[in-house]
Amino acid sequence: MRRLFTTTAVALLLALPALAKENHALLIGASTYPNLDERFWLKGPANDVDLVHRFLTTNTAVPFDADNITLLADGLAGGTAPTLAAIRAAMADLTARVQPGDFVYLHFSGHGSQSPALDPDSELDGLDEIFLPVDIGPWDDTVGTVTNALVDDEIGAMLDGLRAKGADVWVVFDSCHSGTATRAAPSGEDVRMRQLPPQALRIPDATLIAAEQAAVRTRALAPDPRERAEPPVVTTDTADQGSLVAFFAAQTNEVTPEKNMPKGYPDRRLQGVFTYTLFEALAERPGITYRQLSQEILRKYTTGNLARSTPLFEGDLDAIALGGEPGARVAQWPAQPTNDGLSVAAGTLHGIAPGMELSVMKSPADPTEAAVATVTVTEAGTFRTTTGAPADLPRGAWLRKTADLVDFSLTVSLPRARGEANSALLRAAEIIRADEMAGPRLRFVAPGAEADLRLDLFEDSARPDAIWFLPSSGLVQDGDLARMPSVSTTDKSDFQLAEVIADNLRAMAKALNLLKIGAAANGNALNVQATLQSSRFDPLREEVIAGSRVALTGANVPRMIPDDVIGLRLENSNDGPVDYNILYVGSDYSISFMGNGRMQPGDVLDEDFILITDDAFGRDRMVVILSPAAPQSAVEDLSFLEQSAVERTRDASVRQGIAGLLDEAGFGETTRAAVSLKSRRTASAPSPMFLQFEIDTVPDT
Repeated sequence: MRRLFTTTAVALLLALPALAKENHALLIGASTYPNLDERFWLKGPANDVDLVHRFLTTNTAVPFDADNITLLADGLAGGTAPTLAAIRAAMADLTARVQPGDFVYLHFSGHGSQSPALDPDSELDGLDEIFLPVDIGPWDDTVGTVTNALVDDEIGAMLDGLRAKGADVWVVFDSCHSGTATRAAPSGEDVRMRQLPPQALRIPDATLIAAEQAAVRTRALAPDPRERAEPPVVTTDTADQGSLVAFFAAQTNEVTPEKNMPKGYPDRRLQGVFTYTLFEALAERPGITYRQLSQEILRKYTTGNLARSTPLFEGDLDAIALGGEPGARVAQWPAQPTNDGLSVAAGTLHGIAPGMELSVMKSPADPTEAAVATVTVTEAGTFRTTTGAPADLPRGAWLRKTADLVDFSLTVSLPRARGEANSALLRAAEIIRADEMAGPRLRFVAPGAEADLRLDLFEDSARPDAIWFLPSSGLVQDGDLARMPSVSTTDKSDFQLAEVIADNLRAMAKALNLLKIGAAANGNALNVQATLQSSRFDPLREEVIAGSRVALTGANVPRMIPDDVIGLRLENSNDGPVDYNILYVGSDYSISFMGNGRMQPGDVLDEDFILITDDAFGRDRMVVILSPAAPQSAVEDLSFLEQSAVERTRDASVRQGIAGLLDEAGFGETTRAAVSLKSRRTASAPSPMFLQFEIDTVPDT
C-alpha cells in the first residue's frame, strides 16, 4: 500500500484567475445496516455527523456555509441514507463543484472491515480496507468482493479527483478495520466498537488466510517492528493538485469505540470517541496546525483514559486546520442576555465547564487585563453555556475564557462479576474507602456507572483471580490484556489487597493528573524549540552507536525496541532564562525524574535520556516542563514527582507556582477536585509549557 503524499498546486493555481475560496464538506455517518445482524448496528455515526455539522456552521474561525455541506447520515433529520450509490453521487457532485483553492472537509463515521484485496500487489497484508455503507451486503465469491463495499482504492481515487481540481482536502475516518477480538467490562453505558469482523460479511476464513499468506510470500524482508501499518488510503501524487491531510481513528490492526460523550454532562450522547475528541481539541484551540491538533488528540486520549487505540495522522500536517489562518485565537464569544444571566454559543466542546469563571470584556479587542467583571458558569451544554449576570453589563459585551479547570478526581467503577475474587475486591474497596487509603479524591462507583477507570475480572482468562484495571470504555483488545495493570487476589488478605489496589490507584491518579495539567497549560508565550531523537545503543561497548541518531519529526506515535535510545534537543529562543524538568511516565504509570536545569537565552540542550529495555512494553510518555526563570532564583526542581518518592518526607513549606500546582494535583492533602491554572500565576506572567511525547515500546520481533 502506498503512503499518503502531499503537494501544493502552485504553478497551476497561479496561472488561474483569482477566485473567492469556498469551504465545502461531505459528512457521512452509517449507523444501521439492514443486511447485518442488529448487534452490529451503531448509534454514534449520526451523532458524529450532527456534531461536526453544528461545529462547521457555528465556528467563527473558519465558517462553512450550510449550503456547501452535504449530510449522508441515517437517523439524522435532513440527512440522506449513506448508501454506496449516494456516497458516489455526492462525491461526484462535490468534485464537479469545487474550484482551485477551495477547501474540502470529508468525514466518514461507521463500520470498517477488511476483505481480500482486488489488487494484491497494492496491499502489503493482502487485504483491502473497506468502509461499510448502510446497504452493505455479503461476500460475493463469484467476483471476489463484498457487495456494496467502499474499498480503500476507490476512496483514494475520490480524493485524487478533488485534489486534481486544485482543492485542499482534509479527510477524517472514525472507523476501524481490525477484526481483533475485544474484551469488555459490563457497563451501564452503551459502548460499542466500530469493528466488523470479516466473518460477519460471510467472507470465508480460508479466503482471508490465502490472501494473507500470499502477501507474506511476496515480502522480501520481515517487517521492522518499529514500522506501523500504512494508512488505508491509496492516492497518486502530481505537481498540479491540492494538498491532502488524513486522520484515522485507529491503526488498521486496532479498533476504536463509540461511547457517551462528554463525561459527566446531562446532554451527552453516543459519539465516536475520535470524532468528539478531535472537535473538542479544535474548538478549544482554533488556528492550530494539524500536527498540533494531533498532539492534543493523543494527550486527551491519555488524560481521559478514553481508548487504547492509536490514531494515525498523515499528510501536510504543518498547515492550519480547516484551511484557517495561523496565529493564536482568543477563546471568546458575544454575550447574549437571558432572564437571569448571560449565555454564549459555546460549551463543553470548547472547554467550558460549570464553576468556571469567564471574563466580561467591553470589546473583543481589549486585553484580558481590561476585563470589567467576571461571571461564573452555571450550566454548560455541548454548544451552549449560561452564566450568572454581572452587576453592570456593557453593551456589546463578550465573554472570554481565561483559565482552565483541571479535574483531579478519579472515579473507579466496580465489576459486576460474582465469585470469591469479586467479593475480595469489594471488601478491599470498603477498606480503601473507610481509610481513604488512595486519597480523598478517589470515588468508587457502581458497576456500569460512568467512570474514569473500570475494574473487572475475566474468568475465561489465564488469570481468573486477577483484577484488571481497564480504560473508561471498559473495552480492550485481547492482545493488550497482558499489558494492562492487574492485581492477583488469592495470595493476599483483604487488607493486603486493599493496600496494593490503593497503591496502584494513587500511582495512576498521580500520573494522569500530571498529564491533565499538561493538557490544560498553555505556554505559548515561551519560545522553545523541541525535537525528540532516537539512536541505537551498543550493549557490548556500552555506548550509543555513532551516527545512529535521527530526529523524530512525525506526528504519529513512534515505536521503540530494546536498545533504542531516546534523546531530546531543546533550544531556548526567549530573551530570558527558562528552566526545564524532564519526566518519563511509563505505561505502568511510573514517573521517573530524568533531570533538570536552566537554559540561558540561545542555549541548546542536546542529550540522550532513556534506554529502552525489555522489562515492559506499552505506551510511555516523555513530559518536558518548561517554566520561565527569574534571575538569581533556584532552578525549578520537580524531582518530588517521581513515583518512588511519593512516601518521602517533605518539608512543611508551601510550594508556589507550577510546583505548587503539581503538588496539589494529587501529591498534597487538598480535597479540591478542580483547580484553576489561573490561580497559580499573575495575569502577565507566561505560563509553564508542557511538551508531551508519546512513545510505544514494542518487542524486537
